[in-house]
Amino acid sequence: MVYRWPARIRERIGRGPRDRTGNRQDRSGRGRPADGPVRLVDTAGDVENSSFEVPRPPAALRWLPVAYVVIVLLLEPVTPAFWAVSFLLIALPVTAAYTLGPVSVALTAVFAIGLEGVLAGTPCCTGRNIHQLWENHYVAAYIATGMVGLLGVVLAVHRRRQERHLVHAHSVAEALMRTLLRPIPHEVGHVLAAGLYRSAEAGTMVGGDLYDIRPTEAGTRAIIGDVRGKGLKAVRTVADLLGTFREAVHDAGDLRAVAQRMERSMAREAEELRDDELFVTAALIEYDASCGHVTIVNHGHIEPVLISGGAVITLTGPPALPLGLGALADGPPVAYTHPFGPGDVLLLCTDGLIEARDVTGAFYPFLDRLHHRFTGRPAPPPAEVIEFLNTDLPRHTRLFHDDVAVLALAPMGRRRTAAPLAPLH
Repeated sequence: MVYRWPARIRERIGRGPRDRTGNRQDRSGRGRPADGPVRLVDTAGDVENSSFEVPRPPAALRWLPVAYVVIVLLLEPVTPAFWAVSFLLIALPVTAAYTLGPVSVALTAVFAIGLEGVLAGTPCCTGRNIHQLWENHYVAAYIATGMVGLLGVVLAVHRRRQERHLVHAHSVAEALMRTLLRPIPHEVGHVLAAGLYRSAEAGTMVGGDLYDIRPTEAGTRAIIGDVRGKGLKAVRTVADLLGTFREAVHDAGDLRAVAQRMERSMAREAEELRDDELFVTAALIEYDASCGHVTIVNHGHIEPVLISGGAVITLTGPPALPLGLGALADGPPVAYTHPFGPGDVLLLCTDGLIEARDVTGAFYPFLDRLHHRFTGRPAPPPAEVIEFLNTDLPRHTRLFHDDVAVLALAPMGRRRTAAPLAPLH
């Protein structure tokens, strides 16, 4: 379950009603529509193997020059001899410039001129006299085709240059975004890990969701969060928050001290942006291998889910207000602990996963699907859980309206004696 804030605070942070399609509305009343097919990106992979290629043109464009020639050849026998259908071939080099390179476009122009000559001076097929091959109108058509072919070559060169620029720009952007939202290693400290991220903003790798995991002297610490808003507008806040987390987790103090450090960072960010409604829901996790338990500080985020002993459990504990709204809280956040040993998998996600809809508008049944897949079965590794969600979510929905972030963790080492859920005061 997710913590429900009092009405006064809900109004403050702008969690408005849903529109007629069920999507949440912001304070301006604008919904958050579905924005494209589900293509989850597993950032746990090797960065070196990641590359960007210009999308291949549609088949209709690739076959357009051939189809154009076929149409001309079909029209030629059925039209009167005085109709110079071959003049349509003047446009052939331009149709090739959409998909072919400069050399191929030039060869296409030569082919078009040659075919125009054949159609102009072939008595058996077109009914024309061979002397018409050099008739003024046909000579003008040859010249026009050559000029259009030259134009097509220039267009093809420009297109290739733009494609190279696009590849370079995307590569730079990809490097910057992967520096911001770094791939999740398979092993971090005493934890096995796997991550899944998909930005709702087309053409970007980072949106308003965030996660990270770091080995520290206090244990393995992780964060997952969701910035108010999405897309490129939220990337600045994501960068600031992740930078603060990566620095604070190595400082002296418990997990609550890290959370308070991030709260102060959010207050400064809101002041710089002049946005008094800026906030981030976040869950901070700390795994202490020596004690065999996980500590959680939940700032209004979706509660973690534990797959343990063939059961799926929601780890419910004392909630706190989202980061950035600490001034409205009555006191500091409360941390709570839960046993966490070999055979357990801790799953953290953002609302982009649980609010993904099918064609009927029904939400993705996150817990039900986990129950169906993992209840009564041997403990899965984190990568298996992530792979399951990566393949199961597209079966439920083809469109979604929000960023998706999922983080799966499993401990290494000996299992510790189980203890009941306990708050830390």
